[in-house]
Amino acid sequence: MLRAVLALVLALGVLAAPPDTHAQQQPKGKVWRVGFITGGARTPDGAPPQPLRAALKDLGYVEGQNVVYVARFAEAEQSRLPALAVELVAEKVDVIVTAGGPSTNAVRRATSTIPIVMGLVGDADSLGIINSLAQPGGNVTGVTDESVELSAKRLEILKEAVPKAERVAVLYNADDMGMVMRFENVEKAAQTLRVTVRSLGVREPNDFDTAFAAMTQQRPDAIMLVTDALTMLNRKRVIDFAALHKIPAMYEVDIPVRDGGLMSYGASQDDNYRLAAGYVDRIFRGAQPRQLPVARPSRYYLAINRKTAQTLGLTFPPSIVVRADQVIE
Repeated sequence: MLRAVLALVLALGVLAAPPDTHAQQQPKGKVWRVGFITGGARTPDGAPPQPLRAALKDLGYVEGQNVVYVARFAEAEQSRLPALAVELVAEKVDVIVTAGGPSTNAVRRATSTIPIVMGLVGDADSLGIINSLAQPGGNVTGVTDESVELSAKRLEILKEAVPKAERVAVLYNADDMGMVMRFENVEKAAQTLRVTVRSLGVREPNDFDTAFAAMTQQRPDAIMLVTDALTMLNRKRVIDFAALHKIPAMYEVDIPVRDGGLMSYGASQDDNYRLAAGYVDRIFRGAQPRQLPVARPSRYYLAINRKTAQTLGLTFPPSIVVRADQVIE
C-alpha cells in the first residue's frame, strides 16, 4: 500500500508541477495527433472515450483545431491488436493512449519511440510492461492498478454482503495473462476468507455457455467477473444468468451494476482517463515517458444495485450501504 501511495504522489506531483519554459514552448500551428487503442468495443462515434477527450479539451486541446484523434478497436479479438497497433503507428500519431494490457503490449512491439500512455491497464509492473512505478523506463507511462489488494478487497466486500457465500465462481479471460493473474490473486485471498474458488476461464464468447452450464450443474453461492474486453462485451449474459439463477455477483467496475449487476468495487474509468490526459499534456509539453512515474488510480468506488438485491432476496447490510459511493435504486 505504501508503495502505491508513494507512486501516486510522485506521479501527480510530476503532472501538477509547472514545466520549465523550454518545455512549455509548443510549435505554433501544431496539430497534435492522439492515437487510442483498446481490445474492447468500438465507441458509438468511433473516437476515443469521451472522458479522455473532455479532459484534453479542458487542458486546451480542441478537436479540429489543435488535436486530431485516431482510434482502433479490436472488439475482444486479441489477435487483431498487433495489426491495429501497426496501423496507429503508420498514422504518425504523437502519442498512443491504451486500454488493456494486451493493447499496450501490441503497441510496445509496434514502436519504441512513440510515447505510450496507459489509461486502463492493470498490473503493468507485475506484467513487465514497465520497469517500476517510479521509473517506468522505455516509452510507456500512465495509470495502472494492482490486482493483489483489489482482488482481496472485492472478495472481502462480497463476503460481507453475502455472509453465507462459501463457493465463489470466478469468470475471467484465460487467454489474458493479466486476467489470469487477477484470478490467482482472488484464489489467494479466498484462503484467508475461507472461501472455495472455482476457476471458470473463457477464451471466446461460446465459452460463456460452457461456464453457465458448469454453474447450473454445481451452483455457486456467488460469482466474480474479472473485467477485460471479452468479459465486458459479454457482461449482459453474465448479468442475466446471475439474475435467472438468483446468484449474487461482484464486478470490477460500475458499468455492469448500472446494467443490472449487483455490486462492484474498483477505479473509475473516467478518473483514469482524466489522469491519462494529464500525461498526454505533459508529453506534448516536452516530458519523456520514462521521466513520468506511473500513477495508481486516485480512489476506488463501491457501487451497489438495491433493485437487483431485492430481486435476489438480498438485503445489503448497513456497513455496505453507508460505504457505497453509488446506490442504484
